[in-house]
Amino acid sequence: MSVLHYQIIPVTAFAQNCSLLWCDATREAAVIDPGGDLPRIEQAAQALGLKPGQIWLTHGHIDHAGGAAELAERWQIPIVGPHPSDQFWIDALAEQSRLFGLPPARAFTPTRWLHDGDTVQLGRCELAVRHCPGHTPGHVIFHSPEARLAFVGDVLFAGSVGRTDFPQSSHAQLMDSITRQLWPLGDDTAFVPGHGPGSTFGHERRHNPFVRGT
Repeated sequence: MSVLHYQIIPVTAFAQNCSLLWCDATREAAVIDPGGDLPRIEQAAQALGLKPGQIWLTHGHIDHAGGAAELAERWQIPIVGPHPSDQFWIDALAEQSRLFGLPPARAFTPTRWLHDGDTVQLGRCELAVRHCPGHTPGHVIFHSPEARLAFVGDVLFAGSVGRTDFPQSSHAQLMDSITRQLWPLGDDTAFVPGHGPGSTFGHERRHNPFVRGT
């Protein structure tokens, strides 16, 4: 049976959790949310003996997608995701980088857009895609039922939830995404958020003041 492994690589001034994810049977890897600091990502992949073949994006904010175009060009690999509703954020990457004083970022069109119910393949491992709007309209998450593991971007954090004060954000949508898309995955499912430490959905349901009791 193939097993998923991952390593978190904090990138950018926002300490965004870029993740290297790979299948142990094939050593095929994906980079989730390469927001920047590409040498750090490349060094980690090299140290692990991996050559990522895909970039997966949860959403189009600069700290998650800022390095995607350059990394895809360097390694000649496809960009997969997010949902097409985030194209306006991707189109504004150069403006976002100027606004936050980050290295210039390039806009792009993903090789493949993702929709709710899609799957992504990594070696012999398959992950499910769920559309979770609220933080951004095109936010998606990646879930492995076998590993009881999800990569949730900025939907949910340990002790908090994603911001909804951006253009086309919606707190009501975010809460709906959490209750309808995340909680059914099971209390014992661990998740890697876009920032900060990981947790489990069960722990957050019990202790996170923003979603307790939902």
